[in-house]
Amino acid sequence: MLRLAPALRALWLVPLASVSGISLAATDSDQCAHPGQWWQGGQAVTGNSLFEQAADQDVVLLGEYHDRMSHHRWQLHTLAGLAAHRDKMAIGLEMLPRDAQPALDAWVAGELSEAQFLQQSQWQEAWGFDPDLYMPILHFARMQQIPLLAINIKPELRRRLATEGFDAVSAEQRFNIEAPAPASDAYRQRLEKSFQMHPTSMGAEGHGNEDQEGDNAFETFLNAQLTWDAAMADGLASAVDDDTLVVGLMGVGHLAYGDGVPYQLEAMDITDTLSLMPTPLEACEPPDSQLADVLYLLGDEAAAETPPPRLGVQIAPGEDGVSIVAIREDSLAHEAGLQPDDTVTQAAGQEVRAPGELIATVQRQAPGTLLPLEILRDGSRQEILVRFPPAAPLR
Repeated sequence: MLRLAPALRALWLVPLASVSGISLAATDSDQCAHPGQWWQGGQAVTGNSLFEQAADQDVVLLGEYHDRMSHHRWQLHTLAGLAAHRDKMAIGLEMLPRDAQPALDAWVAGELSEAQFLQQSQWQEAWGFDPDLYMPILHFARMQQIPLLAINIKPELRRRLATEGFDAVSAEQRFNIEAPAPASDAYRQRLEKSFQMHPTSMGAEGHGNEDQEGDNAFETFLNAQLTWDAAMADGLASAVDDDTLVVGLMGVGHLAYGDGVPYQLEAMDITDTLSLMPTPLEACEPPDSQLADVLYLLGDEAAAETPPPRLGVQIAPGEDGVSIVAIREDSLAHEAGLQPDDTVTQAAGQEVRAPGELIATVQRQAPGTLLPLEILRDGSRQEILVRFPPAAPLR
C-alpha cells in the first residue's frame, strides 16, 4: 500500500501534484473519467508519472478477475511499462504453488514447450482457469528473461495450516511461511459477508471448513484466507532486494482496500508497495478510490471477452472420480440434472480422475454441442448430457 512519510501526512490535503510530483492527466471541464485513464487519489494521472512512481517501489500488485481477458491484457501492458522503467524484475504468480517453481524456471529458460509447461506445472490441477488467458504474460517473461515465482501453496497445506495451526506444521513443510497477521476489522467483515452469502461454495475451496458449522466454519475460512494472503506475501517478500522490482499477479480480493496481501506485506515490514487494479467505468462517475492505490479505467470490454465454457459447479477430488460439491441454480449443470454428491467418472468418453481433467474437457467444448458425462449417483452409473449454448452473434 502506498505510504507517506510522517512529515508529508499533514500535506495530504494539498493537491496531489504539489507534493508527489505526479502529473495530472487532462480531463474535460466536467471532470468526467474516461476509459484508458489511470486514477489515483480521486484524480486522473498520466501513465508516465504513474510508471515512474510504481517502478520506485519494492512490490507492485496487479489485481485481476481470473477469467477476464481484458484484465490479463492490462496486466501485460502494465508489466511492459514497468519493465521499461526498471531493469530488474520478478513476477510472482498466485496461479501456481511453490512445488511448481522448477517448471517456471525451466519455462523461462526456454526448455519447455507450452504443453510441457502445462503438464509439468500441473496447471489444470493447480489453477484450472484457461491457460490461454495467461500465456501472453508467460511468453513476455520468457522473452525478457524475467524470473517467474510460484507464490501460492496447495489447498491441502492451506487447509492444514488453517485447522491445525502453524506450530503443528514444520517450517520446512510450510516453506518457512510464518503465521499471518490478524485480519483488520474491515477485512473480517467483508469476508464474513461473502461467507454468509456463499457458505457451501466457500467450503469447497480447500479452506478446511467443509464439515463445520456456524462460527467455527467461518473462523476456519478466515484463517485459511489469511494463510493464503500471508503465503503470497511471503513469496513476494522473499524476492525483494535493492535491485529487483517484484510484481505480483493475483485476484482482486487479495488486494482490495489495502487488505489481504498488502496488509500482510506491511506486517513483514515491506511498506514500499503499490496496488493497481483495473475497474469498469460507470458512465461519468469517478471510481471508488479506496479500492486500490491506483485504478485503471476500462471501457466496455464485453465484445472482447470470450469466457471459457463452465458447468457452474464446485468440484473436488473424489474416490472414484471428480465429486460435485455444489451447483449454481442457473447453470448448465443444473439444467442437465447434475446434483450435489454426484461423482463424474467420465467426460466425452474419457476417464476423469482429477478436477483439472474435467475442467480441461469442459473448456475444450465447442458452442452448441453436447457433452456426455458418466456419473455415479447412489452407487449406480448414469449418463448425463450437458447442452452448451450456441455462440453469441457478433455485435
